[in-house]
Amino acid sequence: MPEGQVSGIIINRGYRRIKIISMPRQARKESGTGIFHVMMRGVNHQNIFEDDEDNWQFLNTLDRMRMRMDDNGLPCGTNCTYYAYCLMANHFHLLIREREEKVGETVKRIASSYVYYFNKKYGRDGHLFKERFKSEPVNDMAYFVTLLRYIHQNPVKAGIVNDIKDYDYSSWGEFVGTVEPVFRICDTATVLKRVPFEQLKNLMNEMLPEDVGCIDMEDLSRGRPSDDQVWRMIIEMTGLTNSSSFQKLEDESKRRVLKELKARGASHRQLERLTGVGRGLIQKL
Repeated sequence: MPEGQVSGIIINRGYRRIKIISMPRQARKESGTGIFHVMMRGVNHQNIFEDDEDNWQFLNTLDRMRMRMDDNGLPCGTNCTYYAYCLMANHFHLLIREREEKVGETVKRIASSYVYYFNKKYGRDGHLFKERFKSEPVNDMAYFVTLLRYIHQNPVKAGIVNDIKDYDYSSWGEFVGTVEPVFRICDTATVLKRVPFEQLKNLMNEMLPEDVGCIDMEDLSRGRPSDDQVWRMIIEMTGLTNSSSFQKLEDESKRRVLKELKARGASHRQLERLTGVGRGLIQKL
């Protein structure tokens, strides 16, 4: 079936004939530079990183997947190049350039390897990530720099840290030199040839506007805050950064926070998903 064509399936139910319309997925947009901004979330927005070990395991996975290996386990090529990354509790960002492998194949192998580790560690089965990752092509230097800022500013905008240099699980440490060379996975040299470090540092410290339209922006047309905005509110009110800690709050504190979040526009389903609190309690508030 040609790309973008609508398919129809006829189902007979007694005297009624129902036509079910299915829309195929849109093909990923090509990048003239081979560079993409990739974002992948946990299924149902669940956490994909529960502790430090998980974050370091994922970074190790990124490192392994960028190299192509021969039958003897020796490097024989390059699958991809990373320019930036940021690991958040329930999603991650990559600024990646495909080389000898399409970006979709690289991300699929990264996800599969990490899911195997995560499921084994936590005794679980099934999916960890949403079925399909989000990506957008990066075709000019201006947007490349915008994405460098956007990716590294994620923890600040989420209220986790006050300064990008204080976050352990982004690639900014590779740019400033606080990460030992043996643990670096990004091609910072190429970036710094195009954008001098002092200029890049100044841009990093200048926060991007809230309405910068990158791929993980939620649809706010109905006035509902995004999941990241809700977590920012929770952090402001409680200092907690994950659902497990939230569930341990005293009942009175928990109800007070949930009631305030509802007043700020968070939906019942959203609060249940993010905090792990049953919908019955949320509906009674």
